[in-house]
Amino acid sequence: MKPITRILLFFSFFLLFHNLFAETAKQIVKKSNDLVRASSSIGEMSLEVVKPDWSRKMTMKVWALEPDYALVLITKPAKDKGTVTLKREKEVWNWIPAVRRVIKIPPSMMLQSWMGSDFTNDDLIRQSSIVEDYEHSIIGKEKFDGYNCYKIKLTPKPDAGVVWGKILMWISKDSYLQLKTEFYDEDDYLIKSMIGSDVKKMGGRTIPAHWEMIPHDKPGQKTVMDYLSIQFNVKIKSSFFSQQNMKRVR
Repeated sequence: MKPITRILLFFSFFLLFHNLFAETAKQIVKKSNDLVRASSSIGEMSLEVVKPDWSRKMTMKVWALEPDYALVLITKPAKDKGTVTLKREKEVWNWIPAVRRVIKIPPSMMLQSWMGSDFTNDDLIRQSSIVEDYEHSIIGKEKFDGYNCYKIKLTPKPDAGVVWGKILMWISKDSYLQLKTEFYDEDDYLIKSMIGSDVKKMGGRTIPAHWEMIPHDKPGQKTVMDYLSIQFNVKIKSSFFSQQNMKRVR
């Protein structure tokens, strides 16, 4: 066999095995999503809404059983304490203790602000799935905040009930950290960006503990969320996520 033929065969086999074992964009997004979601979790976090002339801070506790169940309880400040948001599959409710009412959130309100923050109802309870509701493609490799990242484009599937026209994600190559996410509307206009930082070990995993959601049409405004504690893969039953439990969870 001629040397040039051997070289060509070598590179053919190399490319074949590289393609067989290279991760797809969807696999990368799933690993990144699983890192911060797990099959279930219980976490406590603070959330601060920052505007040019004022700020407002609250703390909350979040229970999640992926992908269909989530419950968010506001624990501070006193005037919002006891407010609960519940997701069961594709349905979402709010419990407002001040008026002792459970209010169902229609799909048309999933892009509405949650508790006056830059997070929407959909951001918080993740009604849509970045893994299942989108097509994924690697469109580049860039450095962000010192990390070598995959730049991945998420395009909605035709029949998916999602609120974004396009999502771009920067995910670190070595540890699948979600470091930056950009959300675009159907006209390809950048609406907001979410930045993850302060990478640390929490609940036995290395994750960004500090998140900032930044709207691009509101200068000087952002919402800051910090994990205070989190446990992954905890035992929790789907029956916990009920309208009855919204009124008594602590």
